[in-house]
Amino acid sequence: MDPATLRTPSSGAISQQCHAELHALLGDRLSLSQAIRAQYATGEAFPEAYPPDAVAFPLTTAEVSQIAAICTRYRVPMIASGAGTSLEGHITAPEGGLAINLARMGRILDVSADNMDVLVEAGVTREQLNHDLRHQGLFFPIDPGANASIGGMASTRASGTNAVRYGTMAHNVLGLTVVQPDGTVIKTGGRARKSAAGYDLTHLYIGSEGTLGIITEIRLKLHGLPAAIGAATCAFDTIGGAITAVQQIMLSGIPVARVEFLDEAQVRACNAWSQLGLPDKPHLFLEFHGSDASVAEQAEMAAEIAADNGGEGFQWATAAEDRNRLWKARHNAYFASKSLRPGAVVWSSDVCVPLSHLHEAVTAVHADIAREGLLAPIVGHVGDGNFHVLFCLDPDVPEERARAKTVYQAMIERALACGGTCTGEHGIGLNKREYLIQEHSADAVATMRAIKQTLDPLNLMNPQKIFLPQPQPQP
Repeated sequence: MDPATLRTPSSGAISQQCHAELHALLGDRLSLSQAIRAQYATGEAFPEAYPPDAVAFPLTTAEVSQIAAICTRYRVPMIASGAGTSLEGHITAPEGGLAINLARMGRILDVSADNMDVLVEAGVTREQLNHDLRHQGLFFPIDPGANASIGGMASTRASGTNAVRYGTMAHNVLGLTVVQPDGTVIKTGGRARKSAAGYDLTHLYIGSEGTLGIITEIRLKLHGLPAAIGAATCAFDTIGGAITAVQQIMLSGIPVARVEFLDEAQVRACNAWSQLGLPDKPHLFLEFHGSDASVAEQAEMAAEIAADNGGEGFQWATAAEDRNRLWKARHNAYFASKSLRPGAVVWSSDVCVPLSHLHEAVTAVHADIAREGLLAPIVGHVGDGNFHVLFCLDPDVPEERARAKTVYQAMIERALACGGTCTGEHGIGLNKREYLIQEHSADAVATMRAIKQTLDPLNLMNPQKIFLPQPQPQP
């Protein structure tokens, strides 16, 4: 993004006195540079840029607490960020204010192999964590693809390729340290695997997208590394055959760890970007965890189901380097799609539907894409009904985005009509605020607003995210 094209913040400018106090605390870890601000004006794929007035780089929870107290005193909006991999405009600053980047808070504070848990700072990334854990026979399974920070993953209730077996961030966080808007620091949850003590504050903050407080530390559940891992790819002549195979695999009770769907456009992109050499057909990527015997049994059962639905070429990737190459290609799907059309802007969106409606949802959006003449690969964590569409758009042709929005709206409306959600893992951010009301009702969203108002009465925490702005009363 060219810094010259950044929109000017509508409000929230930092006063000289506020800047002086922040600078006294942070020194050169407070930046007013236009180039630095530009990095926090948009996320991975958000099309518009709203820069903050300044960027802070704290090192500890205590510093975040002091920053929050200063910002509250001067009524400065606060936007927390980590690795910047979010897709729905979460880290933009439509009201200006202070971006608080937690990437330098990257310490792994405590690993307990006996309790199978770990305490990390918010800036630790998932790859960093698993690299550190690998010698202890443990791993953290939540894998959204990007090397996201743990704090950001908690804030957006992230999911990913392993969710079908290991759940989402909501299932794998034991407790949090949270800085509230006025600088107060609270700790939620604990090390126990279950509790009936009071309100579940941990899960209130998970998925709150930084609108209630700033998560600075996270205690996570860990899992033992499986004794054996097997991965495979399987091609299908039709999308319907691949999706039906997924539904039957899940209904059969096979404890598959990963089930990823790629349509023919996405396979073509991954072939070009990652040199996979797969047939240009819809594919499933699968992975199985367990003992040698159980992995072999799971794979055999899945292969039979795939064959019954037109699957062919069930290709194994047994060596660790082959598996890693396969999943790296899957994780690079965004960049692979972008490479299909040089100069394109990729607009990525996701929905999640009940498994019984997956076939209808995927085939319908695929038909819509073809009807509108768009390039928009489909990829998804289909074992739990979650899939993504990556619209590859020419930024100089506004009409293309209008056609993409037609497909996007129909995809979401179909998901909501069958009891699904407008976002399985991306979150609401700025992009999906109107659909939150459709999904949960105006009364439910009003209850969410009441919680926001109670915890953040000045509306300083990531303003305008999740909720549409309310009309101001006329004087």
